[in-house]
Amino acid sequence: MTHTDPRTDPTQVADFAERVLDEVGRAVVGKREVLALVLAGILAKGHVLLEDFPGLGKTLAARSFARALGLEFSRAQFTPDLLPADLTGSYVYDQRRAEFDFRAGPVFAGLLLADEINRTPPKTQAALLEAMQEGQVTVEGQTHALPSPFHVLATANPVEYEGTYPLPEAQLDRFLLRVGFGYPSASEEYDVLRRRLDRQREEVDVAQVSDASGLAAVQAAVEQVVVDESVARYCVALVTATRDHADVLTGASPRGSLGLVLTARAWAAIRGRDFVVPEDVKVVARAVLAHRITVKPDLWMTQASGTRVVDAVLSSVAAPRTLEPHR
Repeated sequence: MTHTDPRTDPTQVADFAERVLDEVGRAVVGKREVLALVLAGILAKGHVLLEDFPGLGKTLAARSFARALGLEFSRAQFTPDLLPADLTGSYVYDQRRAEFDFRAGPVFAGLLLADEINRTPPKTQAALLEAMQEGQVTVEGQTHALPSPFHVLATANPVEYEGTYPLPEAQLDRFLLRVGFGYPSASEEYDVLRRRLDRQREEVDVAQVSDASGLAAVQAAVEQVVVDESVARYCVALVTATRDHADVLTGASPRGSLGLVLTARAWAAIRGRDFVVPEDVKVVARAVLAHRITVKPDLWMTQASGTRVVDAVLSSVAAPRTLEPHR
């Protein structure tokens, strides 16, 4: 397998992204824009929450990204009886050596699929917090480093769905993006059926495009993308506006401003540019900010939502002019 190292040229990230999305698109039909957002989250070194109804391809997308990116993959099915040790691992006594050995849990992977994360109680959900934020887990007072790169793609059913535990704000804030696939169009759904009938088996072949070191090189290239001061201040202005909106109980934190800049930078690189324009920020704003906003509880019967607040601030906050940076 050969792939170009884009470490010194961010514009080459677009070719890498195109090949990854082509492969993932072989399994997940007709959702390229959403898949590109998920990839932007990964290239920005973040974790992504896929929230939607069952059967819309969330688990398949996570598996396909792991395969295309060449990352070691593990899956944890979150259930009401899942314990934190089931996720992080535990010490097991070896009678022959009279010692305790650490048996790693599924969190020790390049890409962890946390399936139906809101099916498990908060105590187990919290076990992911240290892993997502620090890239390590602590078991019995001992700290164990996770592989690098390490990413969590978590799936969640809508909060209204029976048997779910809403994720607390502290954990939602750890996800760089929250995206949903939505139902496919009639033609896309037919395409799903047609492809399954044509290949005469359940599994979809997704070719490996890169590996862990290759992904790390692409992430390093994304770090070189230029963010003009006017664009960075625009991100701050958007996040500040969410805190002042009339429908909002708590707006996005400074982590939201940082998330906007980092994701917009990755989106610009996916689009083949080595600088960020305001349109990049607008494309990713919903996915980055909506889940960080809490609307006032007395508005729960109305159409108020984090997404509507983001749309409102995007229309009210003036964007800077799009200019290429001076070389």
